[in-house]
Amino acid sequence: MTEKAVKGPASYFPSIEKTYGRPVGEWQDLIRSSPLTKHMELVAWLKSEHGLGHGHANALVAATLAEGRWSGPTCDAGS
Repeated sequence: MTEKAVKGPASYFPSIEKTYGRPVGEWQDLIRSSPLTKHMELVAWLKSEHGLGHGHANALVAATLAEGRWSGPTCDAGS
């Protein structure tokens, strides 16, 4: 049996863990606990405050918002 290739934001996860030395779950917990709610605000925050590259930050935010387990007041993934 062959494994199905991981696509979408999750395809970045192994590289994120290797590059930044933290499990994806920790990054997602940080995103969920942030007072920021908009996709690009969260991406900018991860880049400026945590040193992530744009693609990695975008993948983490997209995957986290897509889960639907969001504690923020809005879930505006398109802005």
